[in-house]
Amino acid sequence: MGFSLAGRRIGRDAAPFVIAEMSGNHNQSLERALQIVDAAAAAGAHALKIQTYTPDTMTIAAPQREFSIQDPASLWAGRSFHDLYRQAQTPWDWHAPLFERCRQHGMLGFSSPFDDTAVDFLESLDVPCYKIASFENIHLPLIEKVARTGKPVIMSTGMASVAELDEAVRTARAAGCRDLVLLKCTSTYPATPLDSNLLTIPHLRDLFGCEVGLSDHTMGIGVAVGAVALGAVLVEKHFTLRRADGGVDSAFSLEPDELKSLVTETERAWQALGAVHYGPTEAERQSLAYRRSVYVVADMTAGEAFTPENLRIIRPGHGLAPKYQAIALGKKATRDIERGTPLGWDLIG
Repeated sequence: MGFSLAGRRIGRDAAPFVIAEMSGNHNQSLERALQIVDAAAAAGAHALKIQTYTPDTMTIAAPQREFSIQDPASLWAGRSFHDLYRQAQTPWDWHAPLFERCRQHGMLGFSSPFDDTAVDFLESLDVPCYKIASFENIHLPLIEKVARTGKPVIMSTGMASVAELDEAVRTARAAGCRDLVLLKCTSTYPATPLDSNLLTIPHLRDLFGCEVGLSDHTMGIGVAVGAVALGAVLVEKHFTLRRADGGVDSAFSLEPDELKSLVTETERAWQALGAVHYGPTEAERQSLAYRRSVYVVADMTAGEAFTPENLRIIRPGHGLAPKYQAIALGKKATRDIERGTPLGWDLIG
């Protein structure tokens, strides 16, 4: 099910693909946005993602309550949708320089489009792939438009039922999408580990026959490492230079040192998966000598009986296995034996 994305392997046979999500953490400064790209590359991220929309392609400016965030627990409580999107949007004339900076670092740059005009614009920039955000995974016309480009599609699954995901995946595949990654996602900001339900990852993979990753809004990197242990091939995390600088998504974004740890620790988790294996590995073989085994611990003469006083189970492991001590006890030594000799069958008469 794996595939190649701009020369990099995406699949369980490759280290996890780590995406730094800039979102609105640029704080409306192109200079800061470029610094975020630089910092993501320095931390080892494989890609940087932005979002492509305008306030007017997302919603309308309207006074009704439903056009604002009413949840008092939300980071954006009381904000109107239009005002929030105006603050968070990445200006379209920034896209080309941001993607060029990504290329200079050998890092992929791509985006989440939110309507047809965004897809057309991103196609003009020849992005390597597309991301469908959780809030758009029921937007079947958008999914179809993206899939018709023939480029890989990364789709978050936040809030979606199995039926809704089935519609989304069928729509993408019918429109020509060959390379698809579904991202387990919890669409709360921040999310908690208790709501992450990572056991969904292998179930998603089996259900839809595609690679699966994680779009993670929890704090820290523990959830992402756990996801890789369950087969996630891709991890997306929001990223900022400093949470203290503020910004619409800064509260649940990683800082550079944390992103660097994420890249390192998810790769270690992937390396640790290995294969089903029992018995010593090649690296362990030399450690076999430090097991216990049966040794003669007192000088003995030929014909003398083995007893608990002259035969003990000790380290190192060059003698017979401990289970054979009981067989030897009471038997006679076949020759004189020096203290410190590992017991072998040839010494037992």
